[in-house]
Amino acid sequence: MDDSRNQTEPGRRRESREVRREQLIRATIGTIAAKGFSATTLADVSVAAGLSRGIVNFHFESKEKLFLETLQFMCDEYAAHWRSALAAAGPDPAARIEALVMCDLDEAVCSDRMIATWFAFWSEAATRPDYRALCWSHDEGYLAAIEAVCGELRDAGGQGFDPARIGALVYAMQEGLWLRMMVGGAGARDEAREVARAALASLFPTHFDANGTRRAGPG
Repeated sequence: MDDSRNQTEPGRRRESREVRREQLIRATIGTIAAKGFSATTLADVSVAAGLSRGIVNFHFESKEKLFLETLQFMCDEYAAHWRSALAAAGPDPAARIEALVMCDLDEAVCSDRMIATWFAFWSEAATRPDYRALCWSHDEGYLAAIEAVCGELRDAGGQGFDPARIGALVYAMQEGLWLRMMVGGAGARDEAREVARAALASLFPTHFDANGTRRAGPG
């Protein structure tokens, strides 16, 4: 008997299970975006994933569990994306706020279908405490990071402002830009990026020029 093969088989099974679950979750995202929250069924998801209904039931006991895990997956993916962008930006606070603002407009986390699915969950969150808690967890960490970097920008000199208030303003702008991209059609993403650049120039003129391009240094 090949002991090394036996030792790796459980790991392969776990990996296969995780891959299949993600396949179903991504199919759920696409189906909600196309059909809407209430109209999406497990049968729709199985068709979109190219899998049997039995496979869906095996991995997710109910539509409710599938939807809840889909929202959790979206929150985790979103958080990993902005945290990675923030880490890659380095210590310069101007680079850090730029990374936080611009990565939020990246198709990796806000493609047309992802935005549609986010708004579907947000609309349900009004009457669903579990969805509301997850949606807030999606927002809370990002908002806290923006406020912290705004504090770094203030401390870097040249401007005096309340980081919490400016951070809340940046956060509100980002949510508005997502809505604009959802309803704006072709070109809305490029326009959103231009608006974001203009906001950086207006809010942090010490650190960004009139085109929203980072200056070489304060002043």
